[in-house]
Amino acid sequence: MSIAPDELHTLGNINLLQLIKTAFFCSRNYPPAIERTTYLWVLEQRRRGHCLLSGFHSQLEQSIFRYLLARHYPIVYALSRGIQMGLHLEYEAEIQAGHLLFVTPFEPKVTSTSQETADIRNMLVLDLADNFFIPYMAPEGNLERLFQSRIAAGKPIVTLDLPENKTLIRNGATIYQPSDFFGKES
Repeated sequence: MSIAPDELHTLGNINLLQLIKTAFFCSRNYPPAIERTTYLWVLEQRRRGHCLLSGFHSQLEQSIFRYLLARHYPIVYALSRGIQMGLHLEYEAEIQAGHLLFVTPFEPKVTSTSQETADIRNMLVLDLADNFFIPYMAPEGNLERLFQSRIAAGKPIVTLDLPENKTLIRNGATIYQPSDFFGKES
């Protein structure tokens, strides 16, 4: 799957697609202990000026979205449905400030999410991403199947050192090590 930017439906700052985009994925049922380290990772990405790309589906992804939105962080939000009228009103300030871009391959008439539209959205995220952060991937879950796709091949993946992430680590993912305030690894 390779969708040209002019084939996407967008709302917001299209120039965010030119930034280095780190896709953020986390399985829905994750261990709460990963939240602190995930937020440390987010702070480092903000310091580096990277753009975060996600479908923001899981509870942790949604929490990170709200956190970043409040801090004017560049965000590309991939939707698993069409762009609806109310979206512009709800996020008008962030869109006007140029910090937010909604992207979707779906026409506005697609008003609800299904497993099929979520799968297509996730493939779009894989395609648009320059690299990935996956703090937790449930064994044999949707994310594991997603990352068996050829679209993800060759793109760097960072993950947390958890037994559940052994498939990612075995396939070459780098284990995230938080830096201290002076930029040195702790």
